[in-house]
Amino acid sequence: MVVRRTLAWSAGLLGLLFVTMLASARVGYADIGMWEVTAATLNGITIPVLWTNGIEWISPFSFNIDESTELIIQSIRLPRIVLGAIVGFALAAAGTVMQGFFRNPMADPSIIGISTGAALGAVTYIVLPLSVPGGLPLAAFAGGLGAGFLVYAIATEDGQTPVATLLLAGIAIQTLLGAMISYLLLHAGDSLEEAVYWLMGHLHHSSWGRVQIALPIALVMFVWLLVYTRDLNALLLGEEEAHGLGIDVQRTKQKLLAGSSVITAAAVAVSGVIGFVGLIVPHIMRLIVGPDHRILLPVSALAGAVFLVATDTIARAGPSEMPVGIVTAALGAPFFLYLLRRQEVYSL
Repeated sequence: MVVRRTLAWSAGLLGLLFVTMLASARVGYADIGMWEVTAATLNGITIPVLWTNGIEWISPFSFNIDESTELIIQSIRLPRIVLGAIVGFALAAAGTVMQGFFRNPMADPSIIGISTGAALGAVTYIVLPLSVPGGLPLAAFAGGLGAGFLVYAIATEDGQTPVATLLLAGIAIQTLLGAMISYLLLHAGDSLEEAVYWLMGHLHHSSWGRVQIALPIALVMFVWLLVYTRDLNALLLGEEEAHGLGIDVQRTKQKLLAGSSVITAAAVAVSGVIGFVGLIVPHIMRLIVGPDHRILLPVSALAGAVFLVATDTIARAGPSEMPVGIVTAALGAPFFLYLLRRQEVYSL
């Protein structure tokens, strides 16, 4: 039953994601029709074919469309849209796990300082006179993982990691790292605008190279987290109850935190700090499909991909483009307040 529901919801959300991506690819300075968008997208699909001299990637489609149109879709718009889908997928997956882990619907991927750590790494790289290929995403990724590890190390004593201590340590480290970011911004000089822009969260520098970095990490970590959804369901009952059901609680917590940290750091590293995706999307999907993480995790991840592609489309649809983090916050905050008023966030 769970498998059937998961497949049905996932198929529906995948279809919605595909339609949203095609609609998003139409938006831009050049007016391109839906047929040209679809044809250019299909022309860009390649599949491996085994020949006598090895494997060759070929496109099964060859629709006749304008060369410049194909270039705009395949080289400018699709990388950004695909990267947005990956980032939304990753943030929503991490948010689902964090809310289950802490048994708190207010939790999101930033609760243990990963996003703030990634922000510190990125701002440090921007402010310091460094120029290394791929250096900014690497600095953000390292900062995020470092912050997550630091919080876990502080909260762990005698091999035990109490959830309340982890939460408080995360808040303290977030505050400390936030102060360090503020100090760096004060001395950023000419780099201030770039640093602030990165902190707002955006997809302006999307490329197929960033997609190739973020996609495998997101997929591997998603499968990693998916393996532990049954254990996560048991943790919702309480740690003693989960232990009574045969769950190795400490080891499960370690693996859930590690997976959530890596997938969040990868997303933030290529997009900056985009808020509310990991908070709002899992909560909405929990209201729709229920708290069983075997279905909640995959549908939340796919819904997060749809949400971020749609919000990024709004962000670049106006006369002047804005960071997508502004749109997610503008849409997410009122909705979250609505849920608070309806007292929907007090229980999982």
